[in-house]
Amino acid sequence: MSGLLANRKARLGLGILAVIAVLAIAGPWFAHDPLAYLGDPLEAPSARHWLGTTGQGQDVLAQTLVGARLTLGVGFVTGLLVLIIGALIGGTAGYLGGRVDDLFTLLINVFLVMPGLPLMVVIAAWLPPGPLTMMGVMVLTGWSWNARVLRSQVLTLRNRDFVAAAVVSGEPAWRVVVVEILPNMASLLASAFIGATIYAIGAQVGLEFLGLGDLSLVTWGTNLYWATNDAALITGSWWTFVPTGLGVALTGFALSLINFGIDEVTNPRLAATRHVAGPPRSTPVMREEP
Repeated sequence: MSGLLANRKARLGLGILAVIAVLAIAGPWFAHDPLAYLGDPLEAPSARHWLGTTGQGQDVLAQTLVGARLTLGVGFVTGLLVLIIGALIGGTAGYLGGRVDDLFTLLINVFLVMPGLPLMVVIAAWLPPGPLTMMGVMVLTGWSWNARVLRSQVLTLRNRDFVAAAVVSGEPAWRVVVVEILPNMASLLASAFIGATIYAIGAQVGLEFLGLGDLSLVTWGTNLYWATNDAALITGSWWTFVPTGLGVALTGFALSLINFGIDEVTNPRLAATRHVAGPPRSTPVMREEP
């Protein structure tokens, strides 16, 4: 962790993410009721409503802060579930090999070739709307990417000496995978978790923007849905969707910076290459005296 904090990109990403997390956790305590009708429809930002009002007269600032809590909560929990399922399936396939590897690899490849977005739309439209449905849809369509990457890494570690020592000592296969192999992939697991979280937040907001979520809840996705429903672009009411869009963009930017920081900390040559890269310097040509 100290090495990560020493990285400039990781520090910036962690700082941005910490500010967003504090606003999401503590902000709703000081904001208005996001569902209360407090002003005129599509009221521009003012001292009364810092970010204006929606097409129904609700406070945009309150909806942005309250929506962040549920959106980020679902996103991070989904990212964790995607990581756990991908690590267990990929780790088991890579360690056991043989027919087990063939079966799991076939399953992984089947989910990889499935069109993710259409599958998410169909499943989300068929199941009852809600956060649990959203998490289930995203976990079902997102675990295979991590499983494939983690399986490849386990294949390179299963013949190491520390794994052989664990097998000789009589440890069961599940313990070898969970206790011996996976902890030695900490940096890869961290990157996989961040990537899965970015995917989950983007997919969740996208599905809710299409109206496939629970529209009675206040989330970043439903905020964008209602802004579109109120014809915000046509009326020029930018304040109804810009704060939410900015929140999504900053969250993805912060997580990406943390991911870049992890890459540079775990691979110092990558950081050195990025710092050295640049336009070649021209060498001065010495002229001979006549």
